Amino acid sequence: MKANETRGALHDDSEIVNGSDNVFTDLELPNAPERLSKALLARAIRQIVRRRTWTQAKAAKHVGLAASDMSDVMRGKLARFSGDRLEAVLLDLEMDVHIVIRPATAGNRRGRVTVELVSGE
Repeated sequence: MKANETRGALHDDSEIVNGSDNVFTDLELPNAPERLSKALLARAIRQIVRRRTWTQAKAAKHVGLAASDMSDVMRGKLARFSGDRLEAVLLDLEMDVHIVIRPATAGNRRGRVTVELVSGE
């Protein structure tokens, strides 16, 4: 393919829409803020386990989960997990969980959820 050629050119009637900060809201799924929060907590768990170069089995034993449950967390299969349970896993990984509540940023009718993993390992 030459530099000036494109694949699958957009049709003139195509519209690009910017998404929100929450893909679950964009997909119109129920409980979108909770889903996002759980996904972000699970991502932090996954990052911690990988940074420590632990197997899923070792991580599961350390936090008191069944190996299959840890596998689900690592793969983002979170339907059976509450946010509280994921926070407990982080606590068992010797992590502090710091929740900050503040007014939504200007122009947003609804607040948003963020999770930040601060590296200290």
